Amino acid sequence: MRVCVFCGSSTGIGPSYRAAAEKVGRTLAERGVGLVYGGASVGTMGVVADAALAAGGEVIGVIPQALVDREVAHPGLADLRVVADLHERKALMASLADAFLTLPGGAGTLEELFEVFTWAQLGLHHKPIALLDVDGYYQPMLRFLDHMAGQGFLNGEYRGMLIVETDVDAVLDRYADYRAPRDKWASGDRE
Repeated sequence: MRVCVFCGSSTGIGPSYRAAAEKVGRTLAERGVGLVYGGASVGTMGVVADAALAAGGEVIGVIPQALVDREVAHPGLADLRVVADLHERKALMASLADAFLTLPGGAGTLEELFEVFTWAQLGLHHKPIALLDVDGYYQPMLRFLDHMAGQGFLNGEYRGMLIVETDVDAVLDRYADYRAPRDKWASGDRE
């Protein structure tokens, strides 16, 4: 099994985000789960990769050439796949993974999350998607998703497809029980 981890090019403020990324990388390796991530050496991306590598895990980085040119590619990866652009990066990361895990991050992290979330609603993949809610980081966004559902813009079944946990072991355990919701267009839904 491989998990695609979306995370930041920054480590955020305070030690909890770095600690969570370290635990994710270490735990994936210890449980024999491969890591697929954005291929960078900076931020929580670098932290999660370093932790997985230190624990002997499989790490696959996927990075656009423009970021390689800016010298942010992780130099310690045995499997670094260089692609043309961000679109190709996301598609390759998704194809290599069996599940998705989103750590705290910025706009790029959210963009990656919402793209695979949308793909799942459309039935383009049936892989579980989880948020690691470190120190309540995702609580404001989860309230907004509840608001979207309450206003009829997000079907409750799709809102419920996001796994939310505060511990990576709990996330990995929940992946085993995940069942994808019905395909949005096949069911006639329009939200």
